[in-house]
Amino acid sequence: MESWKVWLHGLIAAVIGAAASGVTLVIADPTTFNFKGGLAHLGQVCAVQAIISAAAYLKQSPLPGDAPKA
Repeated sequence: MESWKVWLHGLIAAVIGAAASGVTLVIADPTTFNFKGGLAHLGQVCAVQAIISAAAYLKQSPLPGDAPKA
């Protein structure tokens, strides 16, 4: 059970970190990605980054399985 908690914590941390890094686009291109009119674009970019980060995490740390029985 502990391995599932650690795995889920890592997956959530990877997704949140990637989505948060998308907010830096407000600094890089404030005319397109702003909090007034470009919030939909910003959300799409954050979602794509979160999906890519989750996929990379799943590649590195697949679902934890049961311990092999002896």
